[in-house]
Amino acid sequence: MQVSKVLVKKEVENQILTILSQVVSDIRNPEEANKFLHDFFTDVEIITIAKRLAIAYFLSRGESYETIKQKLKVSSATIASIQTKLSNNNGIKIALKKIQADQWASKWTNFIMSIFGSGEKQLIS
Repeated sequence: MQVSKVLVKKEVENQILTILSQVVSDIRNPEEANKFLHDFFTDVEIITIAKRLAIAYFLSRGESYETIKQKLKVSSATIASIQTKLSNNNGIKIALKKIQADQWASKWTNFIMSIFGSGEKQLIS
């Protein structure tokens, strides 16, 4: 990715970052998120972000550097960088909590579906 060497004023930078944050927070579902990501980022940029998130996830689950390197084809330096950020950055912690909440919900949905079946049945007459 090429970044302009000409810097914008700090006030302008703050305004455009606020707008970006607002747009991201207003995305309502994975389909909208996918469209947004693919319209504003290259495939390489998207994969880079996804790998960083996956590294944080694997580290939070206690996976070894070697396992992460093999699964994601990343360097030890990249893993170490994310490891450092994992203990200091709340944004990563927020993302990991969302992943864990989604996994918890999926687990319980599957459990409930296994008990009651996938067809819609009226439980109360």
